[in-house]
Amino acid sequence: MSLVDSVTKAFVPIHREGWPFIAISLVATLVIGWFADPLFWIGLIVTAWVCYFFRDPPRVTPVSEGLVISPADGVVSHVGPARPPAELDLSGEPLLRVSIFMNVFNCHVNRAPMGGKVTRVAYRAGKFLNAELDKASEDNERNGLVIENGETRIGVVQIAGLVARRIVCFVREGETVSAGERFGLIRFGSRLDVYFPEGTVPKVALGQTMIAGETVLADLRETNPTAQPLTRVS
Repeated sequence: MSLVDSVTKAFVPIHREGWPFIAISLVATLVIGWFADPLFWIGLIVTAWVCYFFRDPPRVTPVSEGLVISPADGVVSHVGPARPPAELDLSGEPLLRVSIFMNVFNCHVNRAPMGGKVTRVAYRAGKFLNAELDKASEDNERNGLVIENGETRIGVVQIAGLVARRIVCFVREGETVSAGERFGLIRFGSRLDVYFPEGTVPKVALGQTMIAGETVLADLRETNPTAQPLTRVS
């Protein structure tokens, strides 16, 4: 490996959505640093964190029929039945939902959990509650996608959080995505919900750490029909 390759690999790429924020942070650092040296160093630390937040590292996505991959880095905060958002038109009954909470230190680039055609993109304005709360799925600002592959349809929902104030989606209805392909980003701290077909058996547990584009959430070839229909526990 050449010296140039070694230096290149030492730096994680930054997503294009982050460059305006990095520029603003750097300019602010130079301005306040002109008046007070200590503030300059604090500003540099903040700028470095902004660069870190918008990092976009390459990922190696497992390629196998039926696999559903994590769309986000973070920690699993919910595994169980939940009613999908009405605007996705997935089901009127509860489906298996896996929620992944992203804190401000996680990579926030979102990746498609499954390859297929995007048949629905639905945005809904809402509140900015703590994304770890279960009611955030219903009350918070969100953007949902339905990805269809043959007879299989899954939903993936970007949910804004307490600090997040901007959901970015790169795909439109009718487009085709590959598993692990970048489809969006949320600023700053948020959550992703994935809704699965009936009978899906999850391969993750509460508290487990996810890696977007790499961690397997479920294998749709492995089903448990006797566990359906799912219902909420009162």
